[in-house]
Amino acid sequence: MEKSKSIKGNLLFWKIAAVFTIVLVVLGLVFVLIASRFSSSYYTAAHQQLYGDIAQHLVTFTQPIKNGKPDTAVTHDIIHSTMVANPSVEVYLLDTAGNITDFVVPDTTVQIRRVNIAAVKRWLAVKDGERPLGDNPKLPGEPSIFSAAPIYENGHLYGYVYAVLASEKQRAVLAALNNHIYIRLGAYIFFAALAVAFIVGIVTFFLITDSIRKIAAVVRRFKEGDYSARIEGNARGDLGLLTATFNEMADVIVSNIDKITATDKFRQELIANVSHDLRTPLSIMQGYIETLMIKKNTLAGTDKDRYLAIVHGSAQKLSGLVDQLFQYAKLEANLITPEKESFLLEELASDILMSYQLKATERSIRLDLDTAQHLPMVFADIALTERVFQNLLDNALKFTPDGGTIRIILSPAEKGIKVQVADTGVGIAPEDQRYIFERYKQLSKEAAPKKGMGIGLAIVKKILELHNTAIDVISEQGRGTTFRFVIPA
Repeated sequence: MEKSKSIKGNLLFWKIAAVFTIVLVVLGLVFVLIASRFSSSYYTAAHQQLYGDIAQHLVTFTQPIKNGKPDTAVTHDIIHSTMVANPSVEVYLLDTAGNITDFVVPDTTVQIRRVNIAAVKRWLAVKDGERPLGDNPKLPGEPSIFSAAPIYENGHLYGYVYAVLASEKQRAVLAALNNHIYIRLGAYIFFAALAVAFIVGIVTFFLITDSIRKIAAVVRRFKEGDYSARIEGNARGDLGLLTATFNEMADVIVSNIDKITATDKFRQELIANVSHDLRTPLSIMQGYIETLMIKKNTLAGTDKDRYLAIVHGSAQKLSGLVDQLFQYAKLEANLITPEKESFLLEELASDILMSYQLKATERSIRLDLDTAQHLPMVFADIALTERVFQNLLDNALKFTPDGGTIRIILSPAEKGIKVQVADTGVGIAPEDQRYIFERYKQLSKEAAPKKGMGIGLAIVKKILELHNTAIDVISEQGRGTTFRFVIPA
């Protein structure tokens, strides 16, 4: 494992080093090309400055034209001496139209017999600054630096001395020297680039891999069960994105683990609650049925009827518990879709209170309905809204002592009808109030006796969420509880 990591680390190093080497070599080649271009321009400009007056000197110290014609006997020796002393210079005599009338080079090497006289005139017109290039008779199409001077005889212009300052021989010598310089310069740049790439690669490798090693260490801690492990620092770029992504992922994983743990805990509570709540009516039913079977011939008719009534009541209670379980399971799985319609909420509340009247009368509990005038119709699922009232009334009856009062209060709200279900029961402790709508959560034994699985209020919350509304509670121990929510109009 460690060997594999080492190989990967070395591979990363060589990749980084190779990239930097390639980049620096390319930059070196570009530098060589630019340097050659600038050195050529520099040499041309320097040669122009050094030998730009050679034509004028030849005109001043010789008389290239006599009686309107080239004086070859005099000029050839002087021009030849000049070209021997400076092989980079080639001298030509021109007439006023730019035609070549005389020169001291092999005739076969001269390719053209006329130069651009306009370039000569522009050259003569420039006093300071960059001068134009002219034709090279030996290399047509390749402009060259030159020197020029007018030839006068008796005040009359007869032609020009035209000296090419970059001869063919000079070009050959410079090309050979340049090739040698380029090879040496390229070699120096290559090895310098390789050394710099190696150094930069090592530094970059350790900087990058140091951050990667720290990140890997945090990931390993998280993998081994330290769910608090997070990558610290505010890195930017890709490593910053990796850091932020890992931290967010870790938060999500921890949150999911907490949810799974909570779900597991709730499942255990559900099993315990279901076992307790279903066992009680089943035990009662089983006991009385066995009594009826054993003493069926000795029991009086009234006792049989009473036993059967108890069995029937336990069966109804068992059916209600199972119904609640199925109802909540469907709500949890989002299998219930509200079938909304318009109806009068006060009529539904009145009917529900009437159905609970007998049970309340047996315990001397008073049921009241307080409703405002001219309430609007609501838009909701009637069956689900009825289940909300039933669960809240069942909850109120469980925790309201005999002789107490349960009230349903309907009043107008901004977006519908505000519903309050208030009782004069034992109340809910402040520390329990935020948990009462959680599934399977029940009041502490000190606040109230254990009565049911504790999913009635969770069902209420789920149903109201399907209607895009919420429920809250106001309670004070010993003085009762009030549940409040709004049904949309």
